[in-house]
Amino acid sequence: MTTPASSPALRLLPRLILLAAAALLALAAWWAVSAWRDWQKGFDPETVVAASLQGLQEQNVLVPFTARYVAVVTSTQSRLGLEAKKTLIMPGTVRYELDLAKLKQSDLDWDAATNALTVTLPPLRLAGPEIDLDSISEFRDGVILLTLTDAEKTLDAANRKAAQEELIKQAKGTVPMRLAQGAARTAVEQSFSMPLKAAGIEAKVTARFADDPAN
Repeated sequence: MTTPASSPALRLLPRLILLAAAALLALAAWWAVSAWRDWQKGFDPETVVAASLQGLQEQNVLVPFTARYVAVVTSTQSRLGLEAKKTLIMPGTVRYELDLAKLKQSDLDWDAATNALTVTLPPLRLAGPEIDLDSISEFRDGVILLTLTDAEKTLDAANRKAAQEELIKQAKGTVPMRLAQGAARTAVEQSFSMPLKAAGIEAKVTARFADDPAN
């Protein structure tokens, strides 16, 4: 008994199956490499930094520090040979704000060689003072002049203006500005270092103001 010869199509079938399997394996490998590259890109330091910057910009304003001050001012009026004097004690709170909308990509300097990020911050701005009306105290002298003229109105206006200027002057003092800037640096450094650390990237983040002395 003789075995019929196999047809050409049947002889090619195993090869076609092998070629199809090889093609599927190559396609799977390509997808794996592509996915790995995407994963790597997602944890690229500059990508993480850019995402952190966008988050800060969306936050818009950061208030790293607030402080309460007390202004004590005195104004005097002399009329008709008489003198009137009023002293105002006015507490107020000042907020130190960082305008994060002004923080740009050009303010970020990533050093890949040392895994270090330097962030240059916009200047702090002062908001307020917010006056604590319930805690205001006044003392006056020269009742006759205050009663007979509009001296009291004039003295009150002068005292309010002088007190607000005094509160801002105190807020701009060396010590509170140093504390506010320190708090701002720390807050921004954490805003960048925490996402980097969560992505498995060990990096040193330094926030500075443009007028900070060079190290």
